[in-house]
Amino acid sequence: MRVTDPEKHQAKKQTILDAAKLCFAEQGFHQTSTAQICTAAQISTGSLFHYFPSKKSIIAALFEEDRQQTQELVATLREQDDLVAALNAFFDVVLDVAGDSILSALALEIAAEAGRDAETGALYRLNDKVMREELEYLISVGIERRQIAGAFPAVVAVNCLMIIVDGIFNRVALDPAFKPQEHRSALRAMLWGVLGHTADAGAKS
Repeated sequence: MRVTDPEKHQAKKQTILDAAKLCFAEQGFHQTSTAQICTAAQISTGSLFHYFPSKKSIIAALFEEDRQQTQELVATLREQDDLVAALNAFFDVVLDVAGDSILSALALEIAAEAGRDAETGALYRLNDKVMREELEYLISVGIERRQIAGAFPAVVAVNCLMIIVDGIFNRVALDPAFKPQEHRSALRAMLWGVLGHTADAGAKS
């Protein structure tokens, strides 16, 4: 009986996922074939189906990976005493992802597919729910510690924050010359305007 090395198994799955991200970002979900993913990952079709039985299972794995990364990031931020710095760190990650042409294109393709396919839409809403809940927790704790003024209830602040995040990605899609990191100070001012902290204080962290 063949024994599978868990580390090698996971590494191969990650190689396939990374290849799929690139293909999906460049060509879209529907235009990308499993053969193209195999070529990008430098594996055989049989090997791909050993790890993922279908293209949809690859998409589901990408959602799971994104959800885990969000939870791991926020778990790290929860350990910080300064919630202003924690939220700035979260926002910086958003700007870095939006500034990455592959990751931003993938995010927009995922959002578009969520509106076309019911299963993808359910996964998209689950990830969105996880992110909203994690952000609401951070903001609520910041308000309790009096580090965030709390001009609006945490749930309202999260809604507005997500609008800012969605707008950044849409601007990147519409204007390839737009570089989110170059607008960090102004975008932080928008963030802290919503959270009820002064822009200057938010910019210090």
